[in-house]
Amino acid sequence: MQIFLARNNVQAGPYNLEQLNIMLASGEVLLDDLIWHDGLDQWQRVGNLTNNQTVYRPTNTSNPEVNDSIINNVTVFPEDNVSNDQDGKSVSLDRLYGKPERPKATDKDVKVDMVTNRQHTPHNNVSLNKSNANKTVSSKDKVVGNMVLAPIMSRVLATALNGLLYLLAIFPLVMALTKMDVDYSKFQDIQNMDAAYQYSMTLMESLPSSILMMSQVMVFGLFALQLVFITLRGQSLGKLITGIRVVDQTTHRLPSFGKLIGMRTLLLFIIYNLLFSFTSFLGFVIIAIHYYMASKSPENIGWHDKLAKTLVVKADSSQLVKEPKIK
Repeated sequence: MQIFLARNNVQAGPYNLEQLNIMLASGEVLLDDLIWHDGLDQWQRVGNLTNNQTVYRPTNTSNPEVNDSIINNVTVFPEDNVSNDQDGKSVSLDRLYGKPERPKATDKDVKVDMVTNRQHTPHNNVSLNKSNANKTVSSKDKVVGNMVLAPIMSRVLATALNGLLYLLAIFPLVMALTKMDVDYSKFQDIQNMDAAYQYSMTLMESLPSSILMMSQVMVFGLFALQLVFITLRGQSLGKLITGIRVVDQTTHRLPSFGKLIGMRTLLLFIIYNLLFSFTSFLGFVIIAIHYYMASKSPENIGWHDKLAKTLVVKADSSQLVKEPKIK
């Protein structure tokens, strides 16, 4: 089967099915690329034919004739631009999807091999293709497909910012409590939580109603604003400020409502509320474990991400585009 690929109005090929699956698995062929082979009446999105998986199993395996008229305004590279090992296990794509009008590289530019991602010059920044064309990738950044993974420190900063916003929301309440004679020993007896709850309610009743109303409005307002941004953009306010976003591990697009709100927001909110209600130390330990796991993972996946099957990446507008429905 002769398979042709296209990206950015540039066509490459033909490849066989094994080569295509190698390139899909390595991430050099993306689910948003276009594909054509005999049996297709027009160019199709790769992900539509693979059900958004990184392996293609066509039902029609006949050998097609090359159809140069199937796409317009396309630059076609001849087969000698593609170098294959005799065993077919290694595919070199030095000019795949290149732009003919691109200026010649200088000694400060970096050429990135699409198979190995090796750098050939010491310059630290290269341009990503397609959706990340206006962004730069540091040599220290981790890349999955066409996504740049969010640095661990950016994620830690986003968490700290969310915590700071919460403290600002309850600041009037905290200031009012500091003016009262609070017996903190009542909150340290884990075996008598009912007494601690009753004592906290007594303290709340002792506060001015205006302070309580202000705190409730600020806390619930912050929580509602967080939910809106998480639902529509995959970003808490902290992630919005730091320029990172939660995406689905498979589609690299905005995750489903259940993953974003159910797993990564409400469930984690309940877990950490329970942890911090017993002891703040335990809550911070679990957060530290999450980021330690992420720092050791090739895809920066901590236990939050494992739970919801998500990735945290540098934000890009293409991640907000909904996947086209498969016809």
